[in-house]
Amino acid sequence: MQKGTKSRLKFDADSLAFRLGVMLKEARNVAKMTQEELAKKPETKKSYISRIETGKSDIQLRTFYKRIEIGLGKSLNISIE
Repeated sequence: MQKGTKSRLKFDADSLAFRLGVMLKEARNVAKMTQEELAKKPETKKSYISRIETGKSDIQLRTFYKRIEIGLGKSLNISIE
């Protein structure tokens, strides 16, 4: 897939959503929380947490921040390499 093409951009976005979901699931498991428990801090639905963790829902940075910082009580660090 050639960089800069429409299909490549979609692939990259889908890949990022999947990776963020995997990170959220791993952090939730380390915290020994269920999807339902995480959804309550701050309030959202368990089904949304599930869609994020499986890469089936795009997640905004603000939402990801809330899940990590408020829901899990962890710090979110972002870097550009």
